[in-house]
Amino acid sequence: MATNPTVLDPIEPRTAVRFYDNPVIGGFHPDPSVCRVGEDYYLVCSSFEYFPGVPIFHSRDLVHWRQIGNVLDRPSQLPLPADASASRGIYAPTLRHHDGRFWLITTNVSAGGNFLVTAERPEGPWSDPVWIDLPGIDPDLAWDDDGNCWCAVSGVRVARIDPGTGRVLEGPLPAWSGTGLQHPEAPHLYRVGDWWYLLIAEGGTERGHTVSVARAGTPRGPWESAPVNPILTHRGTDHPIQSTGHADLVTTPDGDWWMVLLATRPRGFTPGFHVLGRETFLTPVGWVDGWPRVGPVKLTERAPGAWHPVEPEPSRDDFDTADLAPRWISPYTRPPESWSLTHRPGWLTLHATGPTLDAPGATFVGRRQQHPDCRATARLDPGAGRGGLSVRLDEAHHYDLEVVDGHAAVIARIGPVRQRVAERPVPPGQVVLMITTRSPDAPGAPDLVGFHVNGESLAELDGRYLSTEVATGFTGRVIGMYATEGTACFDWFDYEPTERRSPQI
Repeated sequence: MATNPTVLDPIEPRTAVRFYDNPVIGGFHPDPSVCRVGEDYYLVCSSFEYFPGVPIFHSRDLVHWRQIGNVLDRPSQLPLPADASASRGIYAPTLRHHDGRFWLITTNVSAGGNFLVTAERPEGPWSDPVWIDLPGIDPDLAWDDDGNCWCAVSGVRVARIDPGTGRVLEGPLPAWSGTGLQHPEAPHLYRVGDWWYLLIAEGGTERGHTVSVARAGTPRGPWESAPVNPILTHRGTDHPIQSTGHADLVTTPDGDWWMVLLATRPRGFTPGFHVLGRETFLTPVGWVDGWPRVGPVKLTERAPGAWHPVEPEPSRDDFDTADLAPRWISPYTRPPESWSLTHRPGWLTLHATGPTLDAPGATFVGRRQQHPDCRATARLDPGAGRGGLSVRLDEAHHYDLEVVDGHAAVIARIGPVRQRVAERPVPPGQVVLMITTRSPDAPGAPDLVGFHVNGESLAELDGRYLSTEVATGFTGRVIGMYATEGTACFDWFDYEPTERRSPQI
């Protein structure tokens, strides 16, 4: 990214002509990394224990994003051991375009460490991993004018590597580790004019999260800290957006600068609960005296230039295609024998591979909850099996709406407690199941999670127990279909937001 910085007001970009709402990619889409190729932008996020891994998105305006695939869509790319656990797996990818190819580097913290994959096209196919002999997480890639490839990792350290073999050629060299806050991580290197800039996150990914920057004449240093660091944080404020950090920079064809970053939207009574996970936000960047400046991240912000709307993803899936859409994910793995779109054409058939959602190995196919208020509906033919809908944070924190033996039941798993909350008989044959989330009438819980069978309410539960603040970890809610005994068939699945958002004018 060798270009001369434009001196802009840190809040008002030159080409701002419209407005948009943050987050630009809602729900569990943390650790965003972005690159531009011509007028097209591509973005990836962490996926942790879910398969397929590393969702990849396309946009023409940095605002409207459409998922075009998953980078790690084969078991050979994403080995996870049998004892893998929630919030492990794939951490913090970096996406770059260099020498006519796409490059992605990331960490499998459950097996193997740092590796990179490449592709000619962003939707793939992507190569098998090249493992990097370099410890640490949050790896970054950058190339200098001599063609050397530099990799920065958390810590913060910088090494010159051979991206074809993964061999470390120089280093790792100690670099700038921030202002003294905990967990200096998420390093990104950029060549801007005569300087190399090192952007990092520090302070931890919770409420103290920050973005800081330093610069040097070469990737080897020495590094000079910005005169005003951190350049972005919402810590200690009552802003509705919190935990701002883990950022990446990109330029528009017109030369404007933008930042993508993760943040959360906690709701409910203190300490606040974020149930969707860490989401992807967008904010403009200006340059003042040779340093990037960022204003507070707003819920409604000016858009980066002319819009290029993309076709929105359908909210309903009728399972009449040859393969599952890329938004569908499963914990740890998705064995071919666990699901089928051809066993019963026009239906998603799930075959149980484990007896409970309380442990790894169960058959579950879900999508990220992306809106605080939403509803997910599906038509189920339970047959002689056991299955239904579930809102999942991890094996120890999920709410299930289950049908078996002519009865529908709501089951809550919260830490060591598993409780059948409500139950009622259902008629033989197909049933329509619905899970809703809505804002409570009084402060306290972040939301209320409702369960409905054939249009009738069965129960409503406090949503705080499916939040990171209760369960811990790095992920967010995933709503999906499951089978834990025999076979369950789903005719369709529909997801739609129900909250009102500010108008885009």
